[in-house]
Amino acid sequence: MEYCLTVDNVSKRYRNYLALNGVTMRVPKGAIYGFIGKNGAGKTTLIRVICGLQSPTSGTYSIYGATYSSKDIYGARRRMGAIVESPALYGLMTARDNLKHQFMLLGKPSFDGIDELLELVDLKDTGKKLAKNFSLGMRQRLGIAIALASDPDFIVLDEPINGLDPQGIVEIRELILKLNKERNITFLISSHILDELSKIATHYGFIDNGKILKEITSAQLNATCQKRVLFKVDTGDNLCSALDETGLEYKITSPQEGELYGEISISALSDILKSHGITLLKVSESDETLEAYYINLLGGSQND
Repeated sequence: MEYCLTVDNVSKRYRNYLALNGVTMRVPKGAIYGFIGKNGAGKTTLIRVICGLQSPTSGTYSIYGATYSSKDIYGARRRMGAIVESPALYGLMTARDNLKHQFMLLGKPSFDGIDELLELVDLKDTGKKLAKNFSLGMRQRLGIAIALASDPDFIVLDEPINGLDPQGIVEIRELILKLNKERNITFLISSHILDELSKIATHYGFIDNGKILKEITSAQLNATCQKRVLFKVDTGDNLCSALDETGLEYKITSPQEGELYGEISISALSDILKSHGITLLKVSESDETLEAYYINLLGGSQND
């Protein structure tokens, strides 16, 4: 598998504070990587390190195979775009002038492509409106347009939907999905809005106290967080035989209780049990969310 970003045992210390403690992670090419952790867990510190805004105290990282200490890292970083903490905009400039300024900083020979970028982020009709008068969602979209000015393959976004209203969240989500699908841009997105992140992420990394707790794909997460049917019956006799007939994985948690993993109608389950002389007394469904998974993971790490 090809990776945009590899981080190996990276630590970052500020005097007596260890912000990152041996972080190792992999962001596959083409992924939308959800980077999850509470405030102070180390998300922004790691993002600042990989964007070259700070140096690691120890460990190493590579962008498209170029290690951060090599000369090749400068070329690799040209393939990156980033919004760290908040978009870097000029409030007294229009959206077009902000992009013109970015094009000049990048040394581009012309302003060709600005109209396309403005249309892409739905800011083509903002005219002479100054960026300082933009809504938060508009500023975020302009920030993404500025990040796109260098034609990146990899974009890093730090809390891109923080503070947005529902419409703004939908707009940013759809833009990220469009860029990922149509331009094959890889994203590393830190966010604490887990329900929204679960709608777009293909991979996840969970961080706490400067350590990566777990990396997992969305497919693996869905399998772990699959639907469960919790039930209670009047007798455990022939229960295994009956549950085998459902074709689903199951676990017997007590002589008269158990869990089925997957989807099955209550009436179908009741009929199968009845055919084996078992009466269904109680049943409920459970579907673990990304948030619940994260909380359980965090609780487990704190109990280690």
